[in-house]
Amino acid sequence: MKLYPLQDRVVVKLVEAEETTKSGIILTGAAKEKPQVAEVVAVGPGIPEGDNKVVMEVKVGDKVITSKYSGTEVKMDGEEYTIVKQSDILAVVK
Repeated sequence: MKLYPLQDRVVVKLVEAEETTKSGIILTGAAKEKPQVAEVVAVGPGIPEGDNKVVMEVKVGDKVITSKYSGTEVKMDGEEYTIVKQSDILAVVK
Protein backbone atom coordinates (compact mmCIF):
# COMPACT_ATOMS: atom_id res chain seq x y z
CA MET A 1 0.00 0.00 0.00
CA LYS A 2 1.14 3.56 -0.66
CA LEU A 3 -0.07 6.87 0.75
CA TYR A 4 -1.05 9.62 -1.71
CA PRO A 5 -1.61 12.88 0.20
CA LEU A 6 -4.32 15.26 -1.00
CA GLN A 7 -4.21 19.04 -1.41
CA ASP A 8 -1.36 20.66 0.56
CA ARG A 9 -0.61 17.63 2.73
CA VAL A 10 2.81 16.00 3.10
CA VAL A 11 3.57 12.47 4.39
CA VAL A 12 6.70 12.35 6.54
CA LYS A 13 8.54 9.62 8.43
CA LEU A 14 10.06 10.82 11.68
CA VAL A 15 13.78 10.37 12.20
CA GLU A 16 14.61 8.47 15.39
CA ALA A 17 15.36 10.60 18.46
CA GLU A 18 18.79 10.48 20.04
CA GLU A 19 19.08 7.79 22.70
CA THR A 20 22.01 9.40 24.51
CA THR A 21 22.73 12.98 25.48
CA LYS A 22 25.94 14.76 24.47
CA SER A 23 27.34 13.99 27.92
CA GLY A 24 26.68 10.24 27.46
CA ILE A 25 23.52 9.79 29.56
CA ILE A 26 21.27 7.09 28.08
CA LEU A 27 17.64 8.22 27.81
CA THR A 28 14.71 5.89 28.47
CA GLY A 29 11.70 5.84 26.16
CA ALA A 30 9.73 8.24 28.34
CA ALA A 31 12.58 10.76 28.56
CA LYS A 32 13.07 11.07 24.80
CA GLU A 33 11.43 14.03 23.13
CA LYS A 34 9.22 13.54 20.11
CA PRO A 35 11.49 14.02 17.10
CA GLN A 36 10.88 17.07 14.96
CA VAL A 37 13.17 16.12 12.08
CA ALA A 38 11.47 13.98 9.44
CA GLU A 39 12.01 12.74 5.91
CA VAL A 40 9.41 13.59 3.27
CA VAL A 41 7.88 10.39 1.85
CA ALA A 42 5.08 11.81 -0.35
CA VAL A 43 3.81 15.26 -1.35
CA GLY A 44 0.29 16.30 -2.36
CA PRO A 45 -0.43 18.29 -5.54
CA GLY A 46 -1.14 21.61 -3.77
CA ILE A 47 -4.46 23.43 -3.77
CA PRO A 48 -5.97 26.11 -5.98
CA GLU A 49 -6.43 29.41 -4.14
CA GLY A 50 -8.27 31.90 -6.31
CA ASP A 51 -6.30 32.40 -9.49
CA ASN A 52 -3.10 31.13 -7.87
CA LYS A 53 -2.21 27.57 -6.94
CA VAL A 54 -0.51 26.88 -3.61
CA VAL A 55 2.85 25.52 -4.76
CA MET A 56 4.40 22.68 -2.81
CA GLU A 57 7.86 23.75 -1.63
CA VAL A 58 9.16 20.35 -0.45
CA LYS A 59 9.90 17.21 -2.40
CA VAL A 60 10.28 13.52 -1.62
CA GLY A 61 13.56 12.84 0.16
CA ASP A 62 13.87 16.28 1.81
CA LYS A 63 14.69 16.35 5.52
CA VAL A 64 12.37 18.81 7.25
CA ILE A 65 11.58 20.18 10.69
CA THR A 66 7.89 20.02 11.62
CA SER A 67 5.90 21.74 14.34
CA LYS A 68 6.29 19.75 17.53
CA TYR A 69 2.78 18.30 17.89
CA SER A 70 1.39 18.71 14.40
CA GLY A 71 -0.10 16.20 12.03
CA THR A 72 -1.96 12.92 12.12
CA GLU A 73 -0.04 9.73 12.85
CA VAL A 74 -0.84 6.68 10.73
CA LYS A 75 0.58 3.16 10.63
CA MET A 76 0.81 1.25 7.34
CA ASP A 77 2.62 -1.99 6.60
CA GLY A 78 4.33 -1.86 10.01
CA GLU A 79 5.76 1.65 9.41
CA GLU A 80 4.68 4.81 11.22
CA TYR A 81 4.10 8.01 9.24
CA THR A 82 2.76 11.47 10.02
CA ILE A 83 0.58 13.47 7.63
CA VAL A 84 1.08 17.23 8.02
CA LYS A 85 -0.03 20.34 6.17
CA GLN A 86 2.76 22.09 4.31
CA SER A 87 2.26 25.07 6.66
CA ASP A 88 3.28 22.80 9.60
CA ILE A 89 6.73 22.35 8.03
CA LEU A 90 9.00 24.99 9.52
CA ALA A 91 12.25 24.44 7.61
CA VAL A 92 14.15 22.19 5.22
CA VAL A 93 17.39 20.75 6.61
CA LYS A 94 20.30 20.74 4.15
